[in-house]
Amino acid sequence: MAYSARLKAHADKLGRDVKIALVGAGQMGHGFGCQVDRMPGLSVVLVIDIDPVRITNLYKDLGVTDPVISDDKAVIVEALNAGKRVGSTKSDLVAELPIDFVVESTGVPEIGAQITYSSLLAKKDVAVLNVEMDVTIGPLLHKTAVDNGVIYTVCHGDEPIEAKVLVDFARDLNFEVIAAGKGKNNPFEPLSNPDTVRERATAKNMNPKMLCSFTDGSKTMTEMVALSNTTGIPLSKRGMYGPAATVKTLQNVFAPVEDGGILESKGVIDYCTGDVAPGVFVIVKSDSPYINHEMTYLGMGAGPYFALYRPYHLASIEAPISVARAVVDRESSLFATHLISEVVAMTKKHLKAGDKIDGIGGYTVRGYADIAADARRDNLVPIGLIQNAIVKNDVPVGTLLTYDDVVLDSNSLIVRLRKEQDEAGLTYAN
Repeated sequence: MAYSARLKAHADKLGRDVKIALVGAGQMGHGFGCQVDRMPGLSVVLVIDIDPVRITNLYKDLGVTDPVISDDKAVIVEALNAGKRVGSTKSDLVAELPIDFVVESTGVPEIGAQITYSSLLAKKDVAVLNVEMDVTIGPLLHKTAVDNGVIYTVCHGDEPIEAKVLVDFARDLNFEVIAAGKGKNNPFEPLSNPDTVRERATAKNMNPKMLCSFTDGSKTMTEMVALSNTTGIPLSKRGMYGPAATVKTLQNVFAPVEDGGILESKGVIDYCTGDVAPGVFVIVKSDSPYINHEMTYLGMGAGPYFALYRPYHLASIEAPISVARAVVDRESSLFATHLISEVVAMTKKHLKAGDKIDGIGGYTVRGYADIAADARRDNLVPIGLIQNAIVKNDVPVGTLLTYDDVVLDSNSLIVRLRKEQDEAGLTYAN
């Protein structure tokens, strides 16, 4: 059966819909809420956001005109038990409330860590639209979920999972995976900041920090690291190549150097610019002459390299598929047991001793993809830990920050969880 029928059967057996708490009602969270609430057997019963207007706007789009808005735990519990829709600005309550499933969509690593970790410990399933957090402490969160008999998953809709689906498909058919990745949507402006993209962000009704994380490359680097970690396929190199390519030339560009492509080795993760965006791809090869003949016959090109291509990803619109999969199949769509790739922090401006570093999509640093073993060797600090860190010495623009360059925020939960992950041997595979 399709998920729609299976979710309805699950709800019939449960005697009610699965109760979902959505934390973060910005662009991604709003889209997710509008979609998941249309799916039989799933209901958004609690929306948490620092801005009450975003809460009421989402509920308005769901056709709910009288949500109970409160930060009082007793009031919230009473309303939820009475079957009412609820909103709150207090995210630290979510793990204690009578809901079944938590969806974290803030995109902020620190907040994501707080929500996700506490909810997993409370034995609640959690799906996240926060890849930035996952590439930092995903292995620890996965283990915490397993230890507590619940599901931790990154959501469908973003490029890492949709590319992973193609990788799984290729592997199931016993193709050799030569490369996998995505097309980059926005122009690459590595030194961009919220001010330089503000006009474009306003025109798109976007948060300037979100758009900046796209243009400075942080989002692409993060997504490709997530794909690397979940598939076990290494990055092509530190920073990746990021060549120009088109849908028609993918298999030629992402071929080994000896065959006219850019790759120094086969079986890697990378991205490209061009009309491949907003799609994802996998370049494959078969050692069977007849299979290669069939692929050519089927219009997949002359070979020996062939591109499997999905021309879209639907972001928050298809993200609820991961909730359905977790509920009825008890499966995670994307997780990593260890990291083989990291997103480290590169300066976007000259930083002086005493400067405070802001977060992803800000003015000071951008995400840069790296091979985990190299990042560990060079003592590089993950960008997911960097917010509110204090610079210890002057650092020029374009520098990869090390743990010796900064003092991390000792009050940060994600910093403490990353230390726990490191000490438990969960960060890097042996």
